Amino acid sequence: MRRHEPEVIDLEPKKKPALWKWLLPPILMLGIIAGAVFVLSGKLRGLTQPRLPSTEDVRSDILPEGDSLAVAVEWHLEAASAGGVAESVRVEVGLGDGDVAQFSTVSSQETVDTAIVPAPAPGQTATGYSCVAAVRHGRLGREKCTPWQFVRPTGEVGDSVGKASASAPAAARVKRIVVQPEGVQVDPDTEGRCAQWQREHPGRSVWVETNRTAVPECTGPNGKPTVAQFCA
Repeated sequence: MRRHEPEVIDLEPKKKPALWKWLLPPILMLGIIAGAVFVLSGKLRGLTQPRLPSTEDVRSDILPEGDSLAVAVEWHLEAASAGGVAESVRVEVGLGDGDVAQFSTVSSQETVDTAIVPAPAPGQTATGYSCVAAVRHGRLGREKCTPWQFVRPTGEVGDSVGKASASAPAAARVKRIVVQPEGVQVDPDTEGRCAQWQREHPGRSVWVETNRTAVPECTGPNGKPTVAQFCA
């Protein structure tokens, strides 16, 4: 009988996978769960926080006070039942694009606030805006803004008026022209409705009552006419 030699097979021990390979799947899973919880909690916070009430019917009434303009801003706050309760109201009044601006915070019970801004020089026009927004827990609601303008005319004495004629005495010379009123608030014709009305009604006056009431097409967002008349 032939004798068989035993076969020797070398078996390499299996290497254990690295620790990070074991930990990677649960870490990824935990990250996905945490992200989902964060997104869901943010949505829930948005649902639980009441929407701030919006401001409506923002209007400005401007009166000259020496070298300044008193801009009285009036607004209406949306009912609390529809948008929660506002703690206060933020009012901004600015000139131009906001280069000169004033901010104030008043009680949510108030509906009028007045700001003082520089008046334009004679012959110039001041353009500005008034913005109002509700405030609650440091959050600012949606602003409602309305533009406005204030015109100050000027009167100049021409040579033909200032010189005395051969038949007129020297005392009849015009030394100064007084223009009334000294200034008047007008609304910007933002949508061009007044210009369109004038093109469609040539020769007709836009005034229903001189310097007080204009046709609807020439009345702006502040209830003021978009044109003005002055008497010299």
